[in-house]
Amino acid sequence: MSDIRIAVVGLGARARSTWIPLLQRIPGFRIVALCDSVTALHDRSMLPYEVPFYQDYADVLALSDVDAIGLTVRSPDQGALAADALEAGKHVHAEVPAAHSIADCWRIVLAAERSGCVYALAEQTRHWGFVQAWRELVASGQLGHVTLCEGQYFHYLPADKFRDPVTGAFVPATDPRAEPSWQHLMPPIHYLPHELSPMLKVLDDRVVQVVGMSTDVPSYAHPEIRQPDMQVALMKTAGDTILRMATSFVQPHPEGNWHWYHLSGTNGRVEWRRAAADKPRMWLAGMPDLVDADWQFERADAPPAAVGSGHGDADYYTHVAFRDAVRDGTPLELDLYRAMDTAAPAILAASSIAQGSIPLAVPDFRPNADRPPGAEYGG
Repeated sequence: MSDIRIAVVGLGARARSTWIPLLQRIPGFRIVALCDSVTALHDRSMLPYEVPFYQDYADVLALSDVDAIGLTVRSPDQGALAADALEAGKHVHAEVPAAHSIADCWRIVLAAERSGCVYALAEQTRHWGFVQAWRELVASGQLGHVTLCEGQYFHYLPADKFRDPVTGAFVPATDPRAEPSWQHLMPPIHYLPHELSPMLKVLDDRVVQVVGMSTDVPSYAHPEIRQPDMQVALMKTAGDTILRMATSFVQPHPEGNWHWYHLSGTNGRVEWRRAAADKPRMWLAGMPDLVDADWQFERADAPPAAVGSGHGDADYYTHVAFRDAVRDGTPLELDLYRAMDTAAPAILAASSIAQGSIPLAVPDFRPNADRPPGAEYGG
């Protein structure tokens, strides 16, 4: 196959600042269409050549000269939109989270299996340098059996909770045009892929059970926002590790250092830095105390094309993996089923909260697993 003819659907800040520039910079892609229901975002200066703009997603899926959809839509329907594209015979490279309902997870899995099309999740943190280093420590047994894994994403973003539906711009809650944005409506715990994905890679594991807890709504920090300040999920993996995963988007937090991770095992411990002036740390049995480590977000083996691509140079790897899977059939490391492993536990954590914090089982979406009745219909 020559260049992948890709339509970018969703023209918000993520598409404009990262996806569209990178798809022009990385060989193997050609953007042939752009789509957003908000026509004010149809900015022809985004590309150095003319492409058609669409307001209706169905019109894009009907195009015969589109091989793939770059799905950068942020909405409760993003999982269904991915499934729609797969069912239309288009490859899909989708922004996180993969979906906001278990039914949509099943729809994606079944549509990808039936169509033979590639589904890739653009989750980039699993490509960070320290994630690979931790994976090697776990795989080599240096940490022993990992009993506890922690991840948290505390990103103070009160300004993106209301938007003008006509322009797509974020506006204050007091603005007469203000409508709740997808970030406002989403349970914060749904946005766990950047914590679950890298840590499940480190552990080479999947979550089998989850229970969630939440502070009340509205926010204590911003009463105009009907979102809890904090949501936490406790999870257990198939390999018998307990995970504590937490998210917060409206509780004040220092700028930067949004992500934090920690592993404790029977023979050692590693943790990410707490502040910009801090260092990652490691302890192995026999050491008197934790010692500083030189792990970084950036990878020592990063090619020049990755440098500056975003998120510690990690955005580059998601697009290259998708390109190689579509053009060459190269297996995805974050494959269809591992992508659902990043979404389903978070969705069920929110369901657990809604049901009084009861434990819930997490389905295994793989073909050799026992699929529940109705799964073939996306239920």
